[in-house]
Amino acid sequence: MRTDKLPSRRAALSLPLLAPLVAACSPLGIMNAVSPKDRGSHRRAEDVVYGPDPRHRFDVYAPDARIENPPLLVFIYGGSWRNGDKANYAFVGRAFAAAGYLVAIPDYRVVPDVRYPDFVIDCGRAAATFQARAEEFGSRRGPVYLVGHSAGAYNAVMLALAAELAAAGGLERESIAAVAALSGPYDFLPLRVTATEEAFAGVENLEATQPVNRVRSDAPPMLLANGSDDDVVLPKNIHRLQELLEAEGVPVVTREYEGLGHAATLLALARLFRWRAEVLEDVTGFFAEVDARAKTAAA
Repeated sequence: MRTDKLPSRRAALSLPLLAPLVAACSPLGIMNAVSPKDRGSHRRAEDVVYGPDPRHRFDVYAPDARIENPPLLVFIYGGSWRNGDKANYAFVGRAFAAAGYLVAIPDYRVVPDVRYPDFVIDCGRAAATFQARAEEFGSRRGPVYLVGHSAGAYNAVMLALAAELAAAGGLERESIAAVAALSGPYDFLPLRVTATEEAFAGVENLEATQPVNRVRSDAPPMLLANGSDDDVVLPKNIHRLQELLEAEGVPVVTREYEGLGHAATLLALARLFRWRAEVLEDVTGFFAEVDARAKTAAA
């Protein structure tokens, strides 16, 4: 489909009042705590169990408005497959819930407790459980939209492309309506950094771990986004995957946000930093287009 290179909305921002908190909390935790949350949304459930491990838990965010069967969305955070805490992403859950989605944000097992493919399978298991229990949270079982950032974007894309990984988590790959992947790595062989060396240690077929090698014609529509100044995951990742998806006839849109770095595509989902780029609008707009096409096809 199309590729857009978009300007960021730059402005000077100073947060001197945060300085006393830095020593006590992570930067993301601080931002999540002080960022104003989107009105019209609330946390519906906390620590919903989807497996036996203590990290097999997800939180649910819902719209305040009475929406009949809001669409299901799972947000998968990053952290180099080594760390992460769903509590730090309430700003994401509230943002998408205010936009009309029923949102799950799972924790999942990470290195060194597990290696590939377990962290991907965990995300699939969380999504499948969320789908199965949707009525408890005010919707119904149906297709799920996946959104991921960084390593979480990799997990989301692999669930959409690798049928065996989705099936291992009990997720029907065909039930993934669409994927929005922010700043994710899709073509990173040979393994050059400690994070990937640890996360994929012992894997016999490394080629099969790469999304660019798993592209298939029945993949769901994808939005691939990156910051132009990302020096952690280079923008070439989205363009290579876009090229391969398009060759298979898969609907795909890319966004390259001018001046944004690796974390900024995530932070732009927060009200505090939303002026920097229209990431939230692009994701929800893309999903709305996918939904409209699906309804037209079913009519």
